[in-house]
Amino acid sequence: MLNRYTNDYIKEIIQYIMTTVNIDLEIRPDESGINMSYNFIGHYIGVDFTRLISAWEEIEAPLSLDSYIKTLTIHELGHAVDRAALLESLERTIEIFRTKNSNLVSEIYNDRELLSMIMEEHEMNIIFEETAWRNAERLNADFNFVDHSTLSNVRKHCLTSYQRLYLADLKRYEILSENQDVKTA
Repeated sequence: MLNRYTNDYIKEIIQYIMTTVNIDLEIRPDESGINMSYNFIGHYIGVDFTRLISAWEEIEAPLSLDSYIKTLTIHELGHAVDRAALLESLERTIEIFRTKNSNLVSEIYNDRELLSMIMEEHEMNIIFEETAWRNAERLNADFNFVDHSTLSNVRKHCLTSYQRLYLADLKRYEILSENQDVKTA
């Protein structure tokens, strides 16, 4: 069954969606470990074909690979629709990136100010993800690529990783804040 899902076949599904919604982006192979992503700077979709298959296999709900690819594609196109907002965040994103790279992880997680920057990054990411999913829902309402249940299941699966990271760091931030408040009291 999975034998038919060659990289070219997957690209054909993605290209079909883009052609249908009249959004033309380059599709680039990307071995980043992220199943599919929209690069708002380069304005293209990156696909890690191996990760795409394994991420699909992680979903508990019964779902065809075709439907999974279609859903991810409209989600990434949802980011493309929101490109102006993503570009507006670029300066702050670069600041956060540089700060993260100039500090050890242990320094970041032991400094309330640095950790609050990580929390800001999480919040930005979640907002952009939720916006892309709303845009995907609109595209799907217009073109009916997948059923609502499929879209909802994939959305939930994808957002869970962002929310899990956010909540873990929020807990660390709260503990750090409590400890620093106790020291200053």
